[in-house]
Amino acid sequence: MIPRVLTVAGSDSGGGAGIQADLKTMLALGVHGMSVITAVTAQNSLGVQGAWELPVGAVRAQYRSVVDDIGVQAVKTGMLASAELVEAVAELISGTDAPAVVDPVGVSKHGDPLLAASALDSVRTRLLPAATVATPNLDEVARLTGVRVESEDDLRRAAQAVLEHGPRWVLIKGGHLPGDAVDLLTDGRDEYLMRAPRHDNRHTHGTGCTLASAIASGLAKGLAVPEAVTQAKAYVTGAIGAGFALGAGIGPVDHGWRFRD
Repeated sequence: MIPRVLTVAGSDSGGGAGIQADLKTMLALGVHGMSVITAVTAQNSLGVQGAWELPVGAVRAQYRSVVDDIGVQAVKTGMLASAELVEAVAELISGTDAPAVVDPVGVSKHGDPLLAASALDSVRTRLLPAATVATPNLDEVARLTGVRVESEDDLRRAAQAVLEHGPRWVLIKGGHLPGDAVDLLTDGRDEYLMRAPRHDNRHTHGTGCTLASAIASGLAKGLAVPEAVTQAKAYVTGAIGAGFALGAGIGPVDHGWRFRD
């Protein structure tokens, strides 16, 4: 049976990030993608014009409907706007026998807030402990731990600070640093420094969602965490290189880049 991956995240009406990016990534990587929508956004290449959180009951019902009938080999979480949603989703994934990739989304590519400040403690104490892999970027690391990464040398300190909150593995995404795109994957014992050339392309909407979904797709196929992350990094690097203009602002990465002539 084809591996099945469930994304629990918000909807991006512009199709660049959120569940739309997740499902495109899953299709490109040969797994069956399913979704639990946690919020609806009015969003385009210029930013987020509005966001409406779904009730916890609706999120629980979607999750149980999929998991109890179809089953999952991996779960990926994205936008969880409130403490109530964070805690409900943490409980759901903790009770599911499948690896979970937690992307602790805090703000959009354009700087629009997607996670209430009041939910940060729930992310630290409930969601991160349920994660097989947590994938914070540098801004999210700072919000969650207070550690500010100024250079590649700070990545290990940031990773240790996140690991203290309980995920089995953490991938610190160093894409906001100058130079090559360098990420650090570690479980506190083994470390993998993953480096890729930086593409001169501003159309990068959806990179975080795409990377986390690609990792979840690899885990659903039975890959070990380091191999799943390595393959996901290669996929998102190609997608960034092929990112394209859409609308008047920041365009999306290209999820189908490997299929272009």
